[in-house]
Amino acid sequence: MVNAAHAAAPQEAGMTLDIKGLSHAFALGDNRLPVLDRVDLKLAAGESVGLLGPSGCGKSTLLRLVAGLEALQSGGLLADGTAIEGPHHSRVLVFQDPTLYPWRNVWDNVALGLQARGQLKEHRHRVDETLRKVGLLEFRDAYPRQLSGGMAQRAALARALINEPRLLLLDEPLGKLDSLTRIAMQSELIRLWQQQEYSSLLVTHDVEEALLLCDRVLVFSARPARVLAELKVERPYPRRRDDPRLLELRHHALELLGQGRDW
Repeated sequence: MVNAAHAAAPQEAGMTLDIKGLSHAFALGDNRLPVLDRVDLKLAAGESVGLLGPSGCGKSTLLRLVAGLEALQSGGLLADGTAIEGPHHSRVLVFQDPTLYPWRNVWDNVALGLQARGQLKEHRHRVDETLRKVGLLEFRDAYPRQLSGGMAQRAALARALINEPRLLLLDEPLGKLDSLTRIAMQSELIRLWQQQEYSSLLVTHDVEEALLLCDRVLVFSARPARVLAELKVERPYPRRRDDPRLLELRHHALELLGQGRDW
């Protein structure tokens, strides 16, 4: 007789993602604006991949498709081998703006996901646990207007993490922070990713940030986006900004983005 506790293998913390020949376009009146052109991407469970490319090339659209916020038009899009057909709490998108509800304090903002799924009464202890992970427990009663930019982004991360995502989608989450706060938050993102073991897709315009945070970095062309190159970082964490290999990859990425002559 099989022991019930071992009847099924435990689910991996991270989610696999398989994108095949993904193309997408927006309708503009009678015209169509192509934004993605036959994009292929494989993400292993627990892997972190960065997406670099010119502004408006389609990176954020790709995240929205993976999150299930846009309907698939062409190609394949599988999470753990199953077609993505809509949003799910296992795939969470964190935006550049924290988008916290101003009338709810930090605790209530973070609790929103549990509340929406009717799980808050049973799991309310997880709100404080998640706030502790991001260093905001003492600000649980504060309102968004009382938070710094970095603290607000930590609250947004906590709101995502309380859903225990297996795939975290990050759309320039540090783009509006000052340089010192951004450096601190980069370390925080690495710590949380290593602790939680989720898979991650990070959209950023900061080449150094992508190389510091991710296992691999995909460089996209101008719209409609197609993959120009895949850069394998293969350096241990924590990484140093002056690591010769990272500097080499940074220069290569900037060359692909048409900025190599300036560096």
